[in-house]
Amino acid sequence: MDVLRELFENAWKYVTMASLVDIADIVIVAFLLYQLFRLLQNSSAMGILRGVILLLVIVGLSQLLRLQVLSFILQSTFQVGLLAIVILFQPELRRILEQVGATNIPGFFVRQANSNVESSIMQTVEACRSLAWAHEGSLIVYERLVSLSDIIKTGTIVDSAVTSELIKNIFFPKAPLHDGAIIIREGRISAAGCVLPLTGNPNLSKDLGMRHRAGIGMSEKSDAVVIIISEENGSVSVATDGMLKRHLAPETLEKILRASLLPPEDDDNTGSLKRFFKKFFGGKKADDRR
Repeated sequence: MDVLRELFENAWKYVTMASLVDIADIVIVAFLLYQLFRLLQNSSAMGILRGVILLLVIVGLSQLLRLQVLSFILQSTFQVGLLAIVILFQPELRRILEQVGATNIPGFFVRQANSNVESSIMQTVEACRSLAWAHEGSLIVYERLVSLSDIIKTGTIVDSAVTSELIKNIFFPKAPLHDGAIIIREGRISAAGCVLPLTGNPNLSKDLGMRHRAGIGMSEKSDAVVIIISEENGSVSVATDGMLKRHLAPETLEKILRASLLPPEDDDNTGSLKRFFKKFFGGKKADDRR
């Protein structure tokens, strides 16, 4: 009890001595740790993170209970622990740096013309309605702030307005580009027949094929919105932030695309900036409906 009383007294003393700068510092660190946890919660590194947290708890308890030998061993281990953590979390750290480095910074402050994007959404929804009815597998990727130039290079440059007829022709089963993905940039079809990276998530449902895994992988490595149409059952899915929404009606698909691709009507100038901070600093993730 004396130890706990001393602990609370010291904690209260630090709270009363804290300035606004100190409070802001603590809030920022806690916020960043929370965001790191969100990025890792659906990855294979989550088990490693739980192990690290457990070891930190044991270190704290060993110091509180004055277990000198155990505390010395754990502290010695953590002296090289930072390097080990960097190695273990290398894929996740690389993904974060890739997204930040590929972000279109000027897009934060420049008003984006939304007429092309809005028209492309309508045409895409209409095409998806027909493709789903015909059970023609499709992959449609909408670029947002993170540049997809490297993905565009893997396909054939199209540079055309988005029309329902063009999308349906591209994904016609005997068309030469139907196996790849189309990339839509700023309301125009930039390229078709593009190769997308596969997800490394081992927890996906077994009934998801390569097309769904490629769509999820693309959404993990960027902030893109990926539409996937199943060739087997004609269901329409959307992948964002590594999460998958399945069996969507055309009306639901349109709502998702509008919410993800169009800035708020009352604040067009800062729409891109808000989407960036929503992505990296607190955006609500879509429910996983796998």
